Amino acid sequence: MKILLIGEYSALHSTLAEGLRVLGHDVTVASDGCKWMGNDRDIDLFRSGNDFFSSIKYLARVSTIFTKFKGYDVVQINNPSFLNLRIKRNLFFYRFLLKNNAKVFLGAFGSDYFWEKLCIENKTLKYTDLFIGDKPLDIYKCEWTNNEFQDVNIEIAETCNGIISCLYEYYKAYEPYHKDKLAYIPLPINTDLFPYKQKEIRQDKVKFFIGIQKLKSKLKGTDLFHEELMKIKETYPNEVLVNEVTSLPWKEYVKVMPGSDVLLDQLYSYTPGMNGLLGMANGLVLMGGGEPEMYELLKENNNRPIVNVFPSKEDIASKLKMLIENKKDIPEISFNSRRFVEQHHNYIQVAQQYVDFWNAK
Repeated sequence: MKILLIGEYSALHSTLAEGLRVLGHDVTVASDGCKWMGNDRDIDLFRSGNDFFSSIKYLARVSTIFTKFKGYDVVQINNPSFLNLRIKRNLFFYRFLLKNNAKVFLGAFGSDYFWEKLCIENKTLKYTDLFIGDKPLDIYKCEWTNNEFQDVNIEIAETCNGIISCLYEYYKAYEPYHKDKLAYIPLPINTDLFPYKQKEIRQDKVKFFIGIQKLKSKLKGTDLFHEELMKIKETYPNEVLVNEVTSLPWKEYVKVMPGSDVLLDQLYSYTPGMNGLLGMANGLVLMGGGEPEMYELLKENNNRPIVNVFPSKEDIASKLKMLIENKKDIPEISFNSRRFVEQHHNYIQVAQQYVDFWNAK
């Protein structure tokens, strides 16, 4: 098949493209590389500025690029706002794709109207970036729940050939409205790039890894993770080592992670994201999103290696203490973490799931 993937979230499309190419498909990735992360792409859609002249220049460049986006068997966009343009501009280019290609699919890979609606209604999940139980949080500001964004998202969801969610919570957001055209497909990880080295039982310090994105520290719960990690380091000064990095490009990030034992990531998520899975592929113990509902959606009943954390300082502190005082268990959890990624997130296996879904629609 001739496939076009537009937009990027943490190397999802670039990794998916690798798997699709192994399967023999002709794949083009057009994206901004997830901005500072610098993910691989074939066509660069990065926007260098937001002033008037930069906007005109970017719009002209995108318009020229899109004249070539015709005749694909499958086009997939990563979000209703798949270009760094006003939402109405995105709709214009989406309609062009729909008219000039065989099939167009929507990725439910991040924040959009349906996800915000799920969060605001507060009926399905125990917690999100918007609330914990009945307690509202102020770390996420809704952008999709106005008429312009809402209408565009609804039109795209109704007119596309299918919708693929990459996390449990995104699946639940679309399920009540578009179950007949919805699939949950796990995130793709190329484990071939990360040779696994079995961890030994630690006699010295447990090495905790925390990656900070400056603009998303609160949104991902990194601020709370970091605060409690520093406290636990004071309590166990001879048993804790913290490896902290800030806003590293993707290719640098994947090089510095493997030397640690435990990764802290995605406090408010039910499901591990690309960063968490990357850590697990490298044999790190993931402390973050791993709710039972996520495992059930994967039909995984036996291997559940993620140290699931409820988003509270008390639970973070408790789970950190548990890992330090039971560090002899880290090698086994490490092995199971790698096995989990190999079984459910293998990039070729995931790519085939995409192909099967695309063909079915």
